[in-house]
Amino acid sequence: MTEMTASAVLDFIDLMEARGIRIWLDGGWAVDACLGSQTRSHADLDIVIEARHLDLAVSTLRALGYRPAPRDDTRLWNFAMGDPEGHEIDFHVIVLDESGRGIYGPPEDGDLYPAEALAGTGTVEGRAVVCISPEYLVKFHTGYALHETDRADVSALCEKFGIPLPAEYQT
Repeated sequence: MTEMTASAVLDFIDLMEARGIRIWLDGGWAVDACLGSQTRSHADLDIVIEARHLDLAVSTLRALGYRPAPRDDTRLWNFAMGDPEGHEIDFHVIVLDESGRGIYGPPEDGDLYPAEALAGTGTVEGRAVVCISPEYLVKFHTGYALHETDRADVSALCEKFGIPLPAEYQT
């Protein structure tokens, strides 16, 4: 897999914006955007996108040679696409409800991005971007087996934004 560079992230944002598609950065690039600088290399770009924009986003990427990336957790609302050079985009698909929450997956599952989670901003190479808010990036990095990158990301967010370090990170 090819590293997802800051310039590739900005190119992707430009590509989506040119088509009227709003995305939010999620995952590692959202962490770095909130921190205001790139802290590590990234294998992919995690994005949150509204379901109403999904067909256009996917067809745009297909025209550039992107294809479904094999994963063992692919679902209609969470999947990845990769290009021949090895760039990978990880889609987190939401439907915004009347209160601005992003329903993630089947509504009966109760998974969602609260409106406050979708209100984050940060910078990539000095350019303002929309991303998941720091508090929710920390919350979303809990409840699973942690990796060193998770520990570094969460520690940096907690330190910069005065967020209490989750208990599972204190061991």
